[in-house]
Amino acid sequence: MANFSVVPGAAVSEILGDSHKDILRIVAETYVAHEQGQSVNPDSYFLRFPEKPNARVIALPSYLGGGVDTIGMKWIASFPDNIRHGLPRASATLLLNDYATGYPLACLEAASISAARTAASAAVAAAELLASEEPVRVSFIGAGVIARTVLDYLAAHGVRISEVLVHDLDATSAGHLGAHAAARLGVPVVSGSLDEALGRDLVVFATTAATPYVSGDTPLRAGQLLLNVSLRDLAPELLLKTNNVVDDIDHCLKAQTSPHLAEQLTGGRDFINGTLGALLQGEVTLDPGRATVFSPFGLGILDLAVGHHILGEARRRGTAVDIPDFIGETTRW
Repeated sequence: MANFSVVPGAAVSEILGDSHKDILRIVAETYVAHEQGQSVNPDSYFLRFPEKPNARVIALPSYLGGGVDTIGMKWIASFPDNIRHGLPRASATLLLNDYATGYPLACLEAASISAARTAASAAVAAAELLASEEPVRVSFIGAGVIARTVLDYLAAHGVRISEVLVHDLDATSAGHLGAHAAARLGVPVVSGSLDEALGRDLVVFATTAATPYVSGDTPLRAGQLLLNVSLRDLAPELLLKTNNVVDDIDHCLKAQTSPHLAEQLTGGRDFINGTLGALLQGEVTLDPGRATVFSPFGLGILDLAVGHHILGEARRRGTAVDIPDFIGETTRW
């Protein structure tokens, strides 16, 4: 109990690199557990800065029961200006606590955990929501770490891709993602306009947009799937014309996300068809004549579940760094 483990980024990345199937399974199981009430996932807490309006640090506390039975909190910083200096936008740590005693168990580098659970969430949704099992033309709007990781997890989950289109305001980022897609998938990769990207079978939004720029009049077609990972790209009027699946209704409809704007516009939530957890249990009905939008706000229980797995695997591999006597007092007297 007095010991504490640290799992550094290199160890986390090594485990994630050969655990795509495990992460996909864990994420799907966690959504179902959440739907069944086996979790505690309160609101995220946002720390903002008057002199850096586009930056924030978010705390995501959570508890997940079942085989995890652990408490956790992700502390993730998003500083978009980092990109101008060649640094990743996001950095994060994950703290795990024992549910029996509340004592801290471990601290894990968590930026890659956060990207992996986000990407796995998108891939699980895509596999469930794509209207056809035929190979799809995929577009990525935004070409950063999240987009790259979503591409990897789509491939790992067996989503068949015939072509990749990349659209990003930064040509260098677009080039990097395009090269990664070509090497990873071996399919044609092109760059294109926003309008061209919006016409693909599967559209992945992975931007840092703060307000919608995709018009409510944008033409969509039946069976088209939009993975609204960055949450604020789509005009609320557009969501009123689509099927809408979210990860958690209360969480997703806040903080000026596109679904939150749609709720404000209509005064209700009737445009939401259901959650991914309910979908995985066969409890969601969609209109086949509409396009579908999946909007994942990002649940702390996903970081917790993935982090719990990585901690166990790091200990098994001997790559967790143990700190003896981390807890100063282990008896009351």
